[in-house]
Amino acid sequence: MKAAKRFARRALRAHDLLIALFCAGAAQSFSHAQGVSDVTVETLIRDAHYAEGPVWSLEGFLLFSDTVTDQIKKWTPGRGLSDFSSLPGGAAGNAYDEDGRLYICEFHARRVTRTAKNGKTDVIAARFEGKRLNAPSDIVVRRDGNAYFTDPAFGNQQDTRELDFYGVYRIKTNGELEAVARWKTRPNGITLSPNGRLLYVADSDARLIRVYDLAGNGSASGERVFVDKIAGVPGGLRTDEKGNVYVAAKSVFVYSPKGELLREIQLKETPTNLAFGDKDFTSLYVTARTAVYRIRAAGMKGSPQYAPQVP
Repeated sequence: MKAAKRFARRALRAHDLLIALFCAGAAQSFSHAQGVSDVTVETLIRDAHYAEGPVWSLEGFLLFSDTVTDQIKKWTPGRGLSDFSSLPGGAAGNAYDEDGRLYICEFHARRVTRTAKNGKTDVIAARFEGKRLNAPSDIVVRRDGNAYFTDPAFGNQQDTRELDFYGVYRIKTNGELEAVARWKTRPNGITLSPNGRLLYVADSDARLIRVYDLAGNGSASGERVFVDKIAGVPGGLRTDEKGNVYVAAKSVFVYSPKGELLREIQLKETPTNLAFGDKDFTSLYVTARTAVYRIRAAGMKGSPQYAPQVP
């Protein structure tokens, strides 16, 4: 009888141990699942022709270029899609500065324009060393007014090139145009680190991201590879408040400031570009060939240069 009782107690303890181990394993699995499922993807717009260049306005709406139709579209939460402007010069990358001025890469007209809130538009870059630009693609503006843009040439744009290189440029605060880099491969997306001291540029041909150090006056130096062997063709770039770099390529890839791959977010279509938005910049808006998506994830928050700085 005593032996039977001891056996029963041991069996009960073994059963309790198995239950505890099962629960611990289940808790770990649930925690892992939570880490994966914290990403939500919402399709906002379908039937675009080729969506590019998203940028969030502090007035509470998203702009993006529909490059095939030479239009910039406007999406407003609660109201949906509307026309913003039509540009015969084409529209690719867009950016805002701290004064609310809109910078547009007009790839057909081979120039960069800046439009003030009152509607006045100025051409701020069109020629370099006496030759027309190739086809400006993407642009970002630092808090101090220095603007940086890429100038590749895709498709039949290459047939009319006057420059013998693909450029990464800086528009100085005095309006002067300076070549940051003269590549044989084509630059595409461009962005800044949250503190404005690093400039990231996508190399679509080499499938990598290059990074430069930026001085206080905006000049660039120290070109180096930030991350390479990217799956797909890297296009648009953005950084979050932690300095992580978001890349639109085969998927949306997220890299740490050290170049370590942190996350891959797959979409139904190949992404072309991206931008943080909403009032608190906790949504990531992603353009694709025919769609615009909104991605939300725990701990994700952008830090665009034109957003008000929190003391």
